[in-house]
Amino acid sequence: MASGSDRNPIIIGGLPSQVPDFDPEETQEWLDSLDAAVDERGRERARYLMLRLIERAREKRVAVPEMRSTDYVNTIATKDEPFFPGNEEIERKVLNATRWNAAVMVSRAQRPGIGVGGHIATFASSASLYDVGFNHFFRGKDGGDGGDQIFFQGHASPGIYARAFLLDRLSENQLDAFRQEKSKAPYGLSSYPHPRLMPDFWEFPTVSMGLGPLGAIYQARMNRYMEARGIADTSASHVWAYLGDGEMDEPESLGQLSIAAREGLDNLTFVVNCNLQRLDGPVRGNGKIIQELESQFRGAGWNVIKLVWDRSWDPLLAQDRDGVLVNRLNTTPDGQFQTYATETGAYIREHFFGDDQRLRAMVENMSDDQILHLGRGGHDHKKVYAAYAAAKAHRGQPTVILAQTVKGWTLGPNFEGRNATHQMKKLTVADLKGFRDRLHLPITDRQLEDGAPPYYHPGRDSEEIQYMHDRRRALDGYVPTRVVRAKPLVLPEDKTYTAVRKGSGQQSIATTMAFVRLLKDLMRDKEIGRRFVLIAPDEYRTFGMDSFFPSAKIYNPLGQQYEAVDRELLLAYKESPTGQMLHDGISEAGCTASLIAAGSAYATHGEPLIPVYVFYSMFGFQRTGDQFWQMADQLARGFVLGATAGRTTLTGEGLQHADGHSHLLASTNPACVAYDPAYGFEIAHIVKDGLCRMYGADSEDIFYYLTVYNEPIQHPAEPSDVDVDGILKGIHRYQRGERGSIPAQILASGVAVPWAVEAQRILAEEWDVRADVWSATSWNELRREAVEVERHNLLHPEEEQRVPYVTRKLSDAQGPFVAVSDWMRSVPDQISRWVPGPYQSLGADGFGFADTRGAARRFFHIDAQSIVLGVLTELAKTGKVDRSVLKQAVDRYQLLDVSAADPGAAGGDA
Repeated sequence: MASGSDRNPIIIGGLPSQVPDFDPEETQEWLDSLDAAVDERGRERARYLMLRLIERAREKRVAVPEMRSTDYVNTIATKDEPFFPGNEEIERKVLNATRWNAAVMVSRAQRPGIGVGGHIATFASSASLYDVGFNHFFRGKDGGDGGDQIFFQGHASPGIYARAFLLDRLSENQLDAFRQEKSKAPYGLSSYPHPRLMPDFWEFPTVSMGLGPLGAIYQARMNRYMEARGIADTSASHVWAYLGDGEMDEPESLGQLSIAAREGLDNLTFVVNCNLQRLDGPVRGNGKIIQELESQFRGAGWNVIKLVWDRSWDPLLAQDRDGVLVNRLNTTPDGQFQTYATETGAYIREHFFGDDQRLRAMVENMSDDQILHLGRGGHDHKKVYAAYAAAKAHRGQPTVILAQTVKGWTLGPNFEGRNATHQMKKLTVADLKGFRDRLHLPITDRQLEDGAPPYYHPGRDSEEIQYMHDRRRALDGYVPTRVVRAKPLVLPEDKTYTAVRKGSGQQSIATTMAFVRLLKDLMRDKEIGRRFVLIAPDEYRTFGMDSFFPSAKIYNPLGQQYEAVDRELLLAYKESPTGQMLHDGISEAGCTASLIAAGSAYATHGEPLIPVYVFYSMFGFQRTGDQFWQMADQLARGFVLGATAGRTTLTGEGLQHADGHSHLLASTNPACVAYDPAYGFEIAHIVKDGLCRMYGADSEDIFYYLTVYNEPIQHPAEPSDVDVDGILKGIHRYQRGERGSIPAQILASGVAVPWAVEAQRILAEEWDVRADVWSATSWNELRREAVEVERHNLLHPEEEQRVPYVTRKLSDAQGPFVAVSDWMRSVPDQISRWVPGPYQSLGADGFGFADTRGAARRFFHIDAQSIVLGVLTELAKTGKVDRSVLKQAVDRYQLLDVSAADPGAAGGDA
């Protein structure tokens, strides 16, 4: 491991600009020497000398600027390649069988009557990249630790299945059930790496492009975090991420490279399969994607290994004394290289080598067929091995391997390098025969002509299969494999929740602070306290969590190498190599990636972590919703806190900060258990239930989303007859109406419950209405349960029909029912069809804006007086009050005048 100063330089690759020249005469001698080298030996020789000087300067630890891009050749010189320890002939046979089975599996899935398709070309290009990893590098979990973490490129999944078939990890029935998960159950194979769908096989979901690279970075970082805090020994774990060059255009792919470099994550290797093609065409037809990516990764502080050409180029490059071949490689655009991949050797001789006598001379003794087979580095096992070995040996930086390949490699002229190859799913009989011959497989023409093409297995006792098993035994077991070794946690006793359940007394606090107080007590627990991982995107102070700085501290592998400006304060900013808090700057995407890595540690490393991710509610599900799907797919667990929630509580910030819809977005995620609590005692029961469901004896693969607010209110003590079951299922009667003769019901959630209580008072005192107030802690969970009930009733008409919980709960309540929240009406409308009576919802539909809380609520007509009008309106519809009272209420409360509303408590950030 490099030292902290090496890993985190303050000036990166810079040159001194204000240093005086103490010896001008010596300086001139150096300059004269360079001039002489140029004049006498030429620019190429001078360039070589300069590069060697830069190399030596780095060896001597003299700061020189980084080269952002190098020649379009392999980074590792032939003379520096290590001995290849494998049996290349056997490995080629194994790979040929894998290639065949992957392609046949997809082709059979496209047969008439099925037509579920798949992708052939991606794995065909990256097969050698995976094979070398499987045979020599990827560590399994049989050694007792988490092994390596491998993020497989989603579209390459057929190849991973094909290899597992050869190892008897999957059957032929399973290969034939590819993408037919329900109709061919229990044999079905998921289309891409989906841990939720295949929880014993895949570890990491990657097909949502860009999220694989992001997840891999934060997985490597989480490994270091767990080791630094003494939770798990992850020192032997290496993270491998297999990516596509087209995928690197996704903002998430490159957006967090800096954190990997800043923290020196040399336990991380990106392998970018540069087949130069996107889904429909070249990645950089007029440019060079490998050169571009090299510049970006070098600039971000990564170690870059270019794997461009296979061994057939070595003799040609050795002849290139004047650099004409390298220059041609440097200046040929990717689009032209793709054309060369589809043309003849004669075409390449004429167009690549033909216009320069020196180039023509290099290949004059080569046949057209030999020229045609000048290959790409990503298909050469020895070259791939050299790159992987160098990446594993490198210290102080993460490594990226940029491996050039041909998309559709070995699949034949109809596939290789073609723009349409990504969409091509079925091989013709002619394609299959050519493919078989290319792979030298013992399959007859008749087998290909009669029905579906067969899978190929050389036999369980064959040399090839035994070799594969031997390699995996030497590397601690089979991959990919997902294993859950974690034991249930010993959860806190009830007394831990006592303080929050007592309420806030005369003090007014926001529900955010109520949660933080509970979290502080939970983190003191001797059993689970150290397992909490606090995560926030540069907003701990906003959420009132700076109180954790002195005790939990902020994780930084380098510690704190400066005096904090607030060091004399009680809640000073404090960084530590063993810190518990992840505080990474303004990056919701990075924080969510940390959340996922921490939330799946129970499976990855057998050690449960309890992530608590707190963020501006508006910037959660909306901004990183795709990652929350990734979290669900990865079976990650933890608490997600949408703070500063609601459309009218953060009124000073305005439109882009006003969340009125994240619960709708959360409702689309089946793994998300979402709550909108009003008071501390509700939060206590919800968090206790979440810990039990996610970390107890019968743990579930879910995560909890709580919206909490920044509006200070007085929190009541927990009622003596508190309905805990109702709180957890989504609704409980918070306060019965004691006065008035006309019954009604008000359903409210979150910050709207106090408005409902105020409306209850006004209705009783001024309109003779006796309204009960219900706290709807989860509109989403109520709907989810009701939908499941309806589904059961639909499929079991012969059984006694079930009744949804919300219907049963409200069955004895006399309507009408008026629902209100700080969310758009669609949120409470989720339960409307199951409410046993007339139902109206009030909500904050539309864009938010900056104003006082009172004005905003009057504008949206969700304040207490508007609730009163809503209840009276529903009563008027049934004749329980005269319609004339509606106009009276509008005039009395000046409901058409936004400025007439009580501005309420000042809006703020926390």
